Amino acid sequence: MTSTAHRRHPVPQAAGVCAAALLLLGACSSSASDADPGTGSPAKPSGTVTVFAAASLQESFTALGKRFEKEHPGTEVSFSFGGSDSLAAGITGGAPADVFAAASPRTMKVVTDKGDAVGTPVTFVRNQLEIATLPGNPDRITSLKDLTRPGVKVVLCAKEVPCGAAAQKALHSGGLTLTPVSYEQDVKGALTKVELKEADAAVVYRTDVKAAGAKVEGVEFPESAKAVNDYPIALLRNASNPTAAKAFIALVRSAQGQKVLAEAGFLKP
Repeated sequence: MTSTAHRRHPVPQAAGVCAAALLLLGACSSSASDADPGTGSPAKPSGTVTVFAAASLQESFTALGKRFEKEHPGTEVSFSFGGSDSLAAGITGGAPADVFAAASPRTMKVVTDKGDAVGTPVTFVRNQLEIATLPGNPDRITSLKDLTRPGVKVVLCAKEVPCGAAAQKALHSGGLTLTPVSYEQDVKGALTKVELKEADAAVVYRTDVKAAGAKVEGVEFPESAKAVNDYPIALLRNASNPTAAKAFIALVRSAQGQKVLAEAGFLKP
């Protein structure tokens, strides 16, 4: 979809006005990139903002997207959810996006190393692993070690995906080796295998277990504390709608946004 961003063109009088304000108030509060050229006041978000976000953010970001559209009439938030590594590859390959929210600093680094992010990404939440089992936990799985028992069909996220890298770190911290029946490209794919009863258990995020409700049962394990993932968010260099992008990031980091994320099971940054 095509979006229209508000952009401010240089105004000759702007420097003088800003200098006067600096003398009287000690600062110039307006930003050239975020000001309406007609009034000089902060530009209002409009048009479509495209957000690339880790699959584990789907439920909470969808809710925040609806809130954003309600607070800013005339805007639309378009999401692309998936494995952070795939999203990062898309961004560095030229896929059009305004905001990137990754499930690990490592995948965000792929984007920043290519110069495709503006400024320094900010961690806005953290997430911890949990074991998702079939409802009622028929295999009586109570620990990470139980997943190594013969006959237990376990699914993991691919090792290059943040949830997969975290699972490997947790297994290593417990001195455990696990051969899954499959590696999935994102956390939702791993969880779906359990929901469809194609696997007995999966190592996913606690937020995904919570979002699944009665479809699965969650089992906490101490090794997960050794593999907590930080989630960074950033404005992208080639954003077509930077004004709306900045406003969406501000909502995610606001008290309202943090409340929605906390209710989904995310940890404070």
